[in-house]
Amino acid sequence: MNVKLFLPLFVIGLSPFVFDNSYAQITSGGFGDSPFERDYGDVKFLDAYFGTIDEKFEVDAGDNNVPFTVIMANVGTQDITGIRGQLSLPLGFSASDGPGSVIHADATSNALAGENFHLTFFVDIGNGIKIQQYPGTVKVDYSRLRESGVRTAFENFDFKVTGENVINLRALVPFLTSLQQNHVTIEISNDGTAPISSVNVVLQNTQSERASTTQSITNIENVVVLNTNWEIGEIAPNSKKQIDLNVYVPESLKGDTLRAPIEITYFNAHGDQHTISRIADFYVKGMIDLSIYNVDVIELSGTQMVIGEIINEGNEDGLFGFVTIEPRGDSNIKANTQFIDEIEIDAPVPFNIPIEFNGEPKYGEHDITITVRYKDGVRDEIFEPYDATIFVKEPSNDDEAGPDLTMIVIPIIVVIGIGIYIIRRRKKTAIKAE
Repeated sequence: MNVKLFLPLFVIGLSPFVFDNSYAQITSGGFGDSPFERDYGDVKFLDAYFGTIDEKFEVDAGDNNVPFTVIMANVGTQDITGIRGQLSLPLGFSASDGPGSVIHADATSNALAGENFHLTFFVDIGNGIKIQQYPGTVKVDYSRLRESGVRTAFENFDFKVTGENVINLRALVPFLTSLQQNHVTIEISNDGTAPISSVNVVLQNTQSERASTTQSITNIENVVVLNTNWEIGEIAPNSKKQIDLNVYVPESLKGDTLRAPIEITYFNAHGDQHTISRIADFYVKGMIDLSIYNVDVIELSGTQMVIGEIINEGNEDGLFGFVTIEPRGDSNIKANTQFIDEIEIDAPVPFNIPIEFNGEPKYGEHDITITVRYKDGVRDEIFEPYDATIFVKEPSNDDEAGPDLTMIVIPIIVVIGIGIYIIRRRKKTAIKAE
């Protein structure tokens, strides 16, 4: 009877050594056998990152003397003093004092009970370091107030090399034309190694904003801008996004540089929001608006010529102008060019180009293209084509009706003159003889 009671009791007493704990547990993460286990101490790790206590930095391989901040809390019931720290990081990270040096902290000396404190180390990042997460360990030495001796705490943590974002901005075409609406494309590029997200772009100092301000920063308020705010999302490393806007520029800004301040708000790789300002510069050139009219064919000194007039309805002269006629369709008119110099805005500019043929002349209607080539104020070459139909007349047949009368009359007059001269000489000779 005693043996029967002893056997169940023996099995119950042995079961804790055979079976593991039955509640939820984490055994592979270094947190102990139970999630409810607590390791009581005076200091507790909160965060570790590249940067200062006030700001997190984006860093990349090759950066030197970068501050690395470890934030901890005094969770004990007493104040602590004499705080010193040492940092252990993986291969590739070293103290800014040189390879092999111990990474010591620049820390506050005291921390009140229940308050946070931070340790700031200065680290060199090797050129071979990749953008990823790394492990680290910090050692903290401290003393309790009114207690002799030094206590030591070790904390393991993970930190990240984020890479750096480099934001640039430029206008794809940095020229605007006065007296007309301009479609503008601005490119925003991230030339760094870290992404940026939730990017918001705002054009500053426009007419709508100037209504509530008293002083102008740039001359962007003198133009009419139809869009001023864009949400463009994420910009990955080494990628670009574009924004489009329409701008009307008045004549008064011709020849000026238009400065457009742009504010860019984004979140960096740490998740912190930042706002930066960039300026897109544009040069405002004058408008050249050409029209060709009164195209016709006239005959001048026996040569048929294509004539016409060019009028410039803009506010800037066209420079180094040329007019070229070219055949279209089955026309065999030979291409020809005339230099007309400046195309001014205050008077029509005439042109007249002689008509020549490739092969036998063909009379009647001819389809031609008249092209005006010129340069604007920034020396860009511009071509203005104009299609026209001209009528080339056949020459008159007066020359084929008979021989030229002058070729007959002149010899007759010469013969008559010679005859008169001979008769008079004979009379004189007869008189002398008598």
